[in-house]
Amino acid sequence: MKPGRKRQVLTEKEAPIMHMLWENGAMFVREMVELYPEPKPHFNTVSTLVRILEDKGYVGHEVVGTSHRFYAVAKKQDFRDRSLSDVIRDYFDNSYKSVVSALAQEEKISVEELREIIDLVERRNSEKGGQSGSGYE
Repeated sequence: MKPGRKRQVLTEKEAPIMHMLWENGAMFVREMVELYPEPKPHFNTVSTLVRILEDKGYVGHEVVGTSHRFYAVAKKQDFRDRSLSDVIRDYFDNSYKSVVSALAQEEKISVEELREIIDLVERRNSEKGGQSGSGYE
């Protein structure tokens, strides 16, 4: 990102377009409109949103005949990581432990899933430095 530029994020209206491009590859605007659930937005609305995404550098296009086919330039992983970090910072005081605790309290994550996460963390730690155990023994 250029110095002095505000960090850009996807708006609620831009996100569905990026997801369509990530999941389907290059698309024409009319194809995007077809994928929307009812009530479908107007062609011009989707076209304007795609152009905004292109101005932000998230989308590119190729000329096909007299039309443009658009494709994602930005990677889904980048937005996922950034969005998750923002949520954890803004709503959980930058505490990943608070996130997991909230998921457990709301029964959004099971004990078995928590064990799998602990196993994953322990495996990664042992691969990095030959450490063993979780430190919770």
